[in-house]
Amino acid sequence: MSSVHDVTDPNTWGPAIDEAVNTISRGGLVVLPTDTVYGIGADAFDADAVAALLAAKGRGRQMPPPVLVPDVRTLDGLATEVPDDARKLVEAFWPGGFTIILRAQPSLQWDLGETHGTVALRMPDHPAALAVLRRTGPMAVSSANRTGSPAALDAADARDQLGDAVSTYLDGGTAPGGVASTIVDATGERLRVVRTGAISLEQLRAVAPVAGPDDDTDDTPADDTTDTADAAADDAADPGADDAPAAPVTSEVEQAAPDDEQGRTAG
Repeated sequence: MSSVHDVTDPNTWGPAIDEAVNTISRGGLVVLPTDTVYGIGADAFDADAVAALLAAKGRGRQMPPPVLVPDVRTLDGLATEVPDDARKLVEAFWPGGFTIILRAQPSLQWDLGETHGTVALRMPDHPAALAVLRRTGPMAVSSANRTGSPAALDAADARDQLGDAVSTYLDGGTAPGGVASTIVDATGERLRVVRTGAISLEQLRAVAPVAGPDDDTDDTPADDTTDTADAAADDAADPGADDAPAAPVTSEVEQAAPDDEQGRTAG
C-alpha cells in the first residue's frame, strides 16, 4: 500500500524525506516533485528497481530514464570524456532545466536499459528533490505518468496514474511544470541541442559553442547513442519530459528527461 507525505515545508519534512530514502534503499519507487513536473524515481544502481520504474510507466528498456544528481561534483563519477564546453554548461545551468547527455563511466554497475554506454544527467532545482538526492545519491527518474498520458503536476495526479506501483509519494504541491529541460548531446565531436526548453540556444551559446537542432554540422550521428537521446527527449521527468522530437543526433529524462509526449517535463 502506498503512502503520501507532505514536503511543502523544510522545517517539517524530515520524516517524509526519511521515508523516501528508506523506500529507495529497499528497492522501492518514490514519486517526488521537481522544478519541472513530478518524477518517479528509483535507485539508479538497482537494476530491479529501474525495471520496476519502467514497468510502472508501461515503458520498455529501449527508453532508459535520465539520472538526477545532487551535485555538480557527481558528474565525473558517472560520466567520462566530458568535454570542457560541457562542463561550462553544467556549471552555468545546474541546478536547473538543463540535461546533458554524456558517455557513462564504463565501470559503473548499473542497468538503466539500452543506453549503449551513454547517460542523460540533470541536477534539479527543487529543494525537496535535492534533499532526497543528497541522501540517496543518483536516482533514475522519469516523469510520473503512464506512457502516453500527461506528466503529473501534483502528487494526486501521479497517484491516480501510478497507484500502488509506487510505495512513497512526496507531495510538494503543484509543480511549476510547463517547460521541459533543454537537452544537449555532448557525445559527438560538437555539442548539439537535442531538445530546446528552459534554457534558450542563445543562453547556451553565451557560455559555449553549441549547434542548434536544425544546424547543419559535419558531425555524423553515432548509432549507439541514439536511444539515450530519444529517451531523454521523450521523457517528462526531466524528470526529465515533454513532447520533444526524436533526437536527430548522437547519443533519460524532469525535464533528463520522463514521457513528455504531452509537453511537460520533470527532470
